[in-house]
Amino acid sequence: MNLRRLLIVIVPYAWLVGLFLIPFLIILKISLSDTAIAIPPYTPTLDLSAGWAGIKEFFSELDLENYYFLWTDSLYWKSFVSSITIATISTFLTLLVGFPIAYAMARAPSAWRPTLMMLVILPFWTSFLIRVYSWMGILSTNGFLNNFLMWTGLIDSPFHILNTPTAVYIGIVYTYLPFMILPIYSTLEKMDISLLEAAEDLGCTSRSAFWLVTVPLARYGIIAGCFLVFIPVNGEFVIPSLLGGSRINMIGKVLWDEFFNNRDWPVASAVAIILLLILVVPIVLFQRVQQKQEEATV
Repeated sequence: MNLRRLLIVIVPYAWLVGLFLIPFLIILKISLSDTAIAIPPYTPTLDLSAGWAGIKEFFSELDLENYYFLWTDSLYWKSFVSSITIATISTFLTLLVGFPIAYAMARAPSAWRPTLMMLVILPFWTSFLIRVYSWMGILSTNGFLNNFLMWTGLIDSPFHILNTPTAVYIGIVYTYLPFMILPIYSTLEKMDISLLEAAEDLGCTSRSAFWLVTVPLARYGIIAGCFLVFIPVNGEFVIPSLLGGSRINMIGKVLWDEFFNNRDWPVASAVAIILLLILVVPIVLFQRVQQKQEEATV
């Protein structure tokens, strides 16, 4: 019995150590290194054959110059601010669109709910990259949207949407909308409809009952959905690159350029460490919300 309990505890911790802690320490070590034209493209490297002297020399050559560089260069901190701003606005827009959909799904007849759920999940059956590329065709100057609006006579000349912040927000909301809908729907589905009837019997209108009963009961789903959107959007790379062009500068795009274009692994690693530290706060808050939600359902 004790062995089984030990295995239950060891497996998740081994998973975290192997897939999070060790990669994190490797990235942290690279972030404290210096750029070099070599393989690997950074120094120092640990030489265990030199014994304790080699280990001491290795640690003595590590420094914080890359973090100081990120602090002094406005490109990086502006990219962090831009990423957080875009993620915040995108989360709000996704909530604005996703909550009515989740509410409609929860109030739909039981026989329709599996079909509606499948329609929400259906985009995941297609490659994420293909879906983003399709938006490039829709939003381009000669794309489907402009051609349709000009055909209907609503506009005389095509809109310039692609390579603008609007295109980025459209792509993010479309991509991450299921992550907002599903936790809210999961919460609203369990809501007792008799609570709304009781509120209306006590004098509440349908609108006031919605704000006083439905929204508070759905708060855990709303918080979970917001975190599920906000956290990954901060590090988004594909959508701002394809739909935003050079005008949108998010930290995920900067991270990619440093790793693969500039081959400056130490600076890129420092960017990744700072991004992780920024996201630790919402991740911890998200875990606490999940824990409270689990305790409330018990």
